[in-house]
Amino acid sequence: METTRQNKISRLLQKELSEIFLLQTKAMPGVLVSVSAVRISPDMSIARVYLSIFPSEKSEEMVKNINNNMKSIRFELGTRVRHQLRIIPELKFFVDDSLDYIEKIDALLK
Repeated sequence: METTRQNKISRLLQKELSEIFLLQTKAMPGVLVSVSAVRISPDMSIARVYLSIFPSEKSEEMVKNINNNMKSIRFELGTRVRHQLRIIPELKFFVDDSLDYIEKIDALLK
């Protein structure tokens, strides 16, 4: 059960990370990265970020690339939310494959 504070911080991080990824992926045509969910730990130190990546064939490669550039992403996030948060949480990125799962179930039902 997430507290109100956790929900507010999760929404803030999701909004700011979405804008960061939007700016970074403009240079890569044909790739779309969106932040589908952010779950933050109760002590606000770790944020699990779930990414939806299109096309899904490139998802593992993109998440690996994002994890390699995590320091620069966290720094950029810190500059954006420095007035709202005292400590910027550690970021962990994961692939959100729920849309692929839904498509698979739809195909099986047809």
